[in-house]
Amino acid sequence: MDAEPDKFLDCTGLLCPIPVVKTRRALKPMEIGQLLEMIATDPGVVPDMEAWERQTRHEILLSEEQSKGKFRFLIKKTH
Repeated sequence: MDAEPDKFLDCTGLLCPIPVVKTRRALKPMEIGQLLEMIATDPGVVPDMEAWERQTRHEILLSEEQSKGKFRFLIKKTH
């Protein structure tokens, strides 16, 4: 996915549940349809973000593990 994010959030080095909390806060002022790119290093972020997506109904367009233990998410604000 090569969509250009509207906002970037770096959660490198932060442990659960901080990446989820910061993602929620970052999305709040954004417009519906805008994209947030979030990077995290805590392996627990993957199941946490999946659960967050089900609870909030925002859409995770991309969830990938990158090199050096980084996890990248592209999240679309839906409401």
